[in-house]
Formats: sequence, C-alpha cells, structure tokens
Amino acid sequence: MGKSIVPSGSGGDDHIESVDLKQALEERYLAYALSTIMHRALPDVRDGLKPVHRRIMHSMRLLRLNPDQGFAKCARIVGEVMGKFHPHGDQSIYDALVRLAQSFSMRYPLVDGQGNFGNIDGDSAAAMRYTEARMTDIATELLAGITEDAVDFRPTYNEEDEEPVVLPGAFPNLLANGSSGIAVGMATSIPPHNVAELCKAALHLIDHPDAEVEDLITSVPHEDPDENMVRGPDFPTGGVIVDSHASILEAYKTGRGSFRVRSKWAVEDQGRGTYHIVVTEIPYGVQKSRLIEKIAELLIARRLPLLEDIRDESAEDVRVVLVPKSRTVDPEILMESLFKLTELEARFPLNMNVLSRGKVPGVLSLKQVLREWLDHRKEVLVRRSNHRLNEIVRRLEILGGFLIAYLNLDEVIQIIREEDEPKPVMMARWDLTDLQAESILNMRLRSLRKLEEFEIRKEFDVLSEEKAQIEALLASEQKQWKTIRWEVDKLRDRFSSTTELGRRRTQFADAPEHDLEDIQQAMIEREPITVVVSEKGWLRALKGHLADYSTLSFKEGDSLMLAFHAQTTDKILFLTTGGKFFTIGADRLPGGRGHGEPIRIMVDMENDQAIVTAFVHDPSRKLLLASYAGNGFVIPEADVIANTRKGRQVVNVKAPDEAKFCVPVVGDHVAVVGENRKLLVFPLSEVPEMGRGKGVRLQRYKDGGICDIKTFALEEGLTWQDSAERTFTRNKEELVEWMAARASAGRMVPKGFPRTGKFG
Repeated sequence: MGKSIVPSGSGGDDHIESVDLKQALEERYLAYALSTIMHRALPDVRDGLKPVHRRIMHSMRLLRLNPDQGFAKCARIVGEVMGKFHPHGDQSIYDALVRLAQSFSMRYPLVDGQGNFGNIDGDSAAAMRYTEARMTDIATELLAGITEDAVDFRPTYNEEDEEPVVLPGAFPNLLANGSSGIAVGMATSIPPHNVAELCKAALHLIDHPDAEVEDLITSVPHEDPDENMVRGPDFPTGGVIVDSHASILEAYKTGRGSFRVRSKWAVEDQGRGTYHIVVTEIPYGVQKSRLIEKIAELLIARRLPLLEDIRDESAEDVRVVLVPKSRTVDPEILMESLFKLTELEARFPLNMNVLSRGKVPGVLSLKQVLREWLDHRKEVLVRRSNHRLNEIVRRLEILGGFLIAYLNLDEVIQIIREEDEPKPVMMARWDLTDLQAESILNMRLRSLRKLEEFEIRKEFDVLSEEKAQIEALLASEQKQWKTIRWEVDKLRDRFSSTTELGRRRTQFADAPEHDLEDIQQAMIEREPITVVVSEKGWLRALKGHLADYSTLSFKEGDSLMLAFHAQTTDKILFLTTGGKFFTIGADRLPGGRGHGEPIRIMVDMENDQAIVTAFVHDPSRKLLLASYAGNGFVIPEADVIANTRKGRQVVNVKAPDEAKFCVPVVGDHVAVVGENRKLLVFPLSEVPEMGRGKGVRLQRYKDGGICDIKTFALEEGLTWQDSAERTFTRNKEELVEWMAARASAGRMVPKGFPRTGKFG
C-alpha cells in the first residue's frame, strides 16, 4: 500500500485552518516591512551603520584584522560574517565590504583594502578570493571599548554566538560617511560630511545644549578652516555645491532637502587664443565612464553645438578634457549647457531618516542627529566607567587578600600544609572572602619575595586613586560631559584641515547667473529651416530656406496653411481659435520627410480648436490680438510664451466667438475691416495693453464679424494689395472720412479695395 498524502488523523480535511486573507497579508507584509526597516535598509543614528556593516566590523575585530596587523583574504572575512552573523548571500556581504574600502564612495573608509576594489568608472572589484582587507584606524575608533561592556550584545540568528546591538561609535560615522537605503515605505539618503566641522558643531552643542540648527551651521567661512562648524556636505569626490545658504539651512532644520553638486573645472590655455576645459572633480555617485558616454552620445546627436570633442585623460586622478568648437565659444556658456544636459551637475537628496535609539525610524534634524550621537557617547562612557570600576573593586579585593597573606605569611603556609581544607580555615581565621582565599591559594611561590609585597602596595594605591576618580566621574554629569568634550576635541585635532584626510574637498560657490536664452541656444545646432503648417494642423520642418512652396505635398483633403523661414534655435509660437498660445522649439519639430506630425501630439490642444497662425518668436515685439466678434487688445510678445504642453490662455473667448487675428504692432494706427465691408481707422493708443482678457471692442457690427485687421503708420499711409498683386496706398488726408473713434461702425471700403475684404 502506498504512503498516504493525507496528514495522520481521522478526516482528510481536519487539519485545514481558515485564515482571513486580508489579515494574513497585513500581518506578513508588516513583518517584512519592519524587518527591512530595522535589519537592512536604515542606519542606526548612534554608529551610522546598517546591520551588515556592523557585522563586518565585528567579524574583522574577532579576526584581529587591526590596522597594525596583516591583511586577510576577503573571502575569509565574508565567510566569517555569513557563517556566524549574517545569513544572507555572500555577494551582498562582499559588495558592502568593498564599498567600505572605496575612497571615492566613503569619505572616511572603514576598511583598508589590498587588491582591486573597483574604481570611479564603475568597474566592479575583483573576486573576494583575490582581494585582502583589514580595518582602518577609524574602524577601531568605532569599536573602541566594545570589550568593556560599552554596548549590549544579543544572540545571533542561530543563537550560537553573540553580536553587538550597536557599536560604541567614538566617531560620528552617520554624518561623516553618510548612508543611503530604500526600505518599505521609507528611504534614507545622507551625504558625507567633514569630521572636523561635525566635531566643532558637537562641541558647541555640549557647551550650549539649547543651541538651534542655525547655531551649528557656518554661513560665512572662518579664516581658520578648523573653526568652521557644518557648512554642508563634504563629498569624497569633491565637486562644488551651488545652493544658497538659506536652502542648506532649511534642509538641515527639517532633515529633508537636496544639494546641487557641480563638477570642478578650469580653463587651460592652449596658446594662440585657443583653450581647453579640464574637469578635475565630478559629482558624488556619478560613474565617470557613463558620464563621458552620455556626453559623447549628445555630441553625435548634435545636441552640444559648442563642443568639438571630449577626451578622458584620467589616471589616478580625474581629468576629463573638453575641446570647444572654436576660440570664440564662451567657456561659461558651454559649461552651463553641459550642466543642464549631463551629470556634470547632479542633485544629491538629503533625507535623514534613521533609526533613533536603534528602534524608532524617523527624520531627524542636524541637531537631533548630533544630540543622539553625544547621548550615546555619554552612555558608553558611563558603561565603560562602571565596567572599569567593577574590575578595580575586584582587583582591590584580591590585593587586600594578598596583603593579609604577606602580614601572616608563616601562619598561611602552616594552614596550607597542615589542613585538609585550608580555604574555609583561612576564611574564618582572617575574615577573608571566597575570592581572596582562592587568590591566596593560587599564588605562586616565586611571588612570595619581599619585592612583590612592595609592588602590591604600590598597585593598591594607584587603583584606589583611579577608583576615586571614576566614582567622582560617575557622580557628576558635568565631569562626564567634560570627558566627552575632551574626546571630541581630540578627534577634531586628528582630522584637522592640515591632514590629507581631514582637508575639506567639496567647495561652495554661487551658480553663475546666465541668460537662459543663451544657454538654450547653446544646446541647439543653429541651422536654417522652413516651418510648414497645414490646414488640418500638421507640422514639419524642412532643412534650408525654401523659396517655392508649390512642390509641398500634403495628406488627402489637407493643404498648405502657412510656411515661413526660421532657425533651429528659434521658438515657434502657435495661436489657436480658443485664444491659447503654445510654444514649440524649432529643433523639436518633426523632420521634412513625410507629412510631419499633428500639433496635438506635441501640445495639449483641445479637439474643437484649430490653429489661427504660427510665427517665429521675437521678444522685442508687441502683438495686436483680435477675436471674430471684434474685441481686441495689445500684449507684449514676451508675455505669451508658454513653458508647458498645456499652453497659455491669453484671449478669453466664449463660443461661438473665437480668436481670429494676431498681428505684429507697427506704426501708430489700426485699420479694421468687417465682413460687412466697412472700414474703420483709429489711433493705436485707444487699444489697451493687457496680459490676458477679452479686450475692448475694436469695431461694431450688426451681424457678421471681423474680416481683417492691420496696424500702420499714419504718415506713411494705409496700403493693400488686390488680387493681381497691385499695391494701393491711401495717405493721411485720403483716410480722413474713415477715421473715427474705436468701436464705431466705420464706412464702406474705398473704391478698389479687394473683394476678399483682406488687406493682402
């Protein structure tokens, strides 16, 4: 008989348990979320480490990989971490270890690596069997006092061993090295900072516990760099931060914000008026090889008309050479266009979401982070002092027993020789403790010399004095803070601006103010084009300036509406019947092959609207806008630019009225013709200048609407063309009978005026 697949018991479905799916999912997802937040993605505010990094540090200490010892294979370290403390993939542990050793990732590396640990180009490290590692001095600072009951330990995942809950952290690692991680429903992103500045701010916070974030930040740099408090991030790769002091302060106050980091560059003179631009520092976290590839792609796509070539001449240091198109190119404008299009400028987010007291995730301000670190240091100091005190008390107890033994040496020897159980006899004879009696019995014969007694008395006095000092320290909070202050001051001196590791790398500057137009132009190759707009709203741009439009082909049922010459650097403005203006860069128009694309693909234009006109933007002009019903106003052309796909509503019209005309303002008078063939001429000064609206009535009609409108200089007279393209001009005197106030009905057009009712 085959094995039954039903569990043992009576019925087959007796052991099936019903579970509410919603509740089960909530519970399990919450458990997963908490696990990710607590044990993977968020760093602890006290030592700035995530569990995997803490376990690597702890394992390296157990393997005795101190800075003054030899290196060990990384595979050995990873094996130790994985086997004892961190039951996850070896590759993820090795990746974390590698990052701790990279000088371009960590501002203050915690691991001293030997071998290939990757590079700024994004190449990965060699396999763990080839690389070796040991701790740096900074790692030993983080671990200082771990054997002296400075922190709590907890059982490891298999409960065979113990691991520290947090490291003693005599180094402000969270802010010094930064951290980033994505948990469930929350993320963290903290940039690296300068330790000397952090220490100075911490000292200020010890002296002035009520200090605000403003007091911990230096706005104007001090002559002595070591006197600066926190100025902003200090990235291992350098760069230049171009944010205002106000935005930096706001970020540190709220714990949220971002920093704009630009590459550091300089102009190198090549003689004969030519130059190269050399980039020596790139933003933190940017892979150099990807950056250069992106710039090369933009070059090939002709998006960088001011740049001729890019070369990577980096060795140990970063050296990227940019060759301009010609000597006349402004290096500032060239770099601004590169900052806009490439990762030569990057934003580094600040989100100080950390585990406060190792338990509660929350976004902290700069002051709160420093406060929690200092409080942790105080707790570590008290715990280490208590541990040392217990050791001293135990040792003094032993020494006290030794001194009694020396005073009664003959009797002690006699008891040991004659008694079967000497220990209880000695304890009763001299009122000794168990520890003292045991220590006397364990004494070696060689230590019975007279000199040894002298040494014991000396040690007893020294320890008694140390005990009194520790007890005084534990009794006074003021003394505790004084000790922490001394420790932080010592750390600041170790990483002062005179040291290679302590020198500030990231600089601060104001972003140069350039005309956005100039930068926009610098990103587009300037070429002549002909813009073609069809009746049904299809757009295209043909290369070159065409003279003959009769050869243009269109979709069936479509025809030419208008065509005009432009440059690829121009902005093209479109006015729709709904009174909206849209702006499209000439470089973004579809090419001349085929019939182009409908305008509705490029902008959010309503289906019931059509294009009234299109033209090249000239910010120096003014426009006269008119609706079919005969209302209108003047607007500066610079005010109709739309920066989004949604366009800009300028003429307010309600159906059945619609925007009908948009003509550039020239001269000082307006001539308007209605569909009733009545002409009215009035001064332009009677039309108001507005930013948006319905406008004022230009001409009054009983029925119908406007047919054409024109602005002109009265001194030069009003001109029009007939169907045979003959030009007619009426001078000032001849126009007198048509001149009247705005909003009049006008008079019938003069003899010879085109039948179309248009000025031509």
